[in-house]
Amino acid sequence: MRKGEKTKLYIIQKSAELFNQYGYTGTSMQDIMDATGLTKGALYRAFASKDEIAIEAFKYAGEVLNEHFAAVLEKQDTATAKLVAMAKVYSDAVNNPPLQGGCPLLNTAIESDHSFPVLRDYAVAAYQETISFMQGLLEEGISQGEFRSEMDAEAVASVIFSSIEGAIMASRLTHDNKHVHFASKHIEQLLQSYRP
Repeated sequence: MRKGEKTKLYIIQKSAELFNQYGYTGTSMQDIMDATGLTKGALYRAFASKDEIAIEAFKYAGEVLNEHFAAVLEKQDTATAKLVAMAKVYSDAVNNPPLQGGCPLLNTAIESDHSFPVLRDYAVAAYQETISFMQGLLEEGISQGEFRSEMDAEAVASVIFSSIEGAIMASRLTHDNKHVHFASKHIEQLLQSYRP
């Protein structure tokens, strides 16, 4: 990796942490300069604008999450185990989330809803990709006889993902991980209710 590419990656990594903890509007270019130790000129040589940094930081945050999900998924054999393992990636949402600040998709979805339409498009795409992935796991479970064929895989995927995101929000808000544990338990019970 060349020096310029290393610098860009460093800016993206530091900015992802800032944006996820303080928001896009709550993070200034000065904050990025302070976190990276780079000058404004160095930032603008690497990126045309704060918006460009924000988009790249959001993509990077998604990659970090995907690495965490991939690590837990490879150890599981069934669709149920895979989906419960995905929920448990945030089992310590309060003290040790995969990325400081909580779930970047949840944070970005809330903040970009009206104020940053370009970033909102990336958040929508990430949401749809996650739902599709979970739906695929459920459909695989149906085809292998793990779940009954009448399961609406899209609806169940939506409920599971919404439960995970809501539980992360509740746990971070109350500083109590019990909410993510409640969600994991009920996701498992929901999936068991579809067993043949």
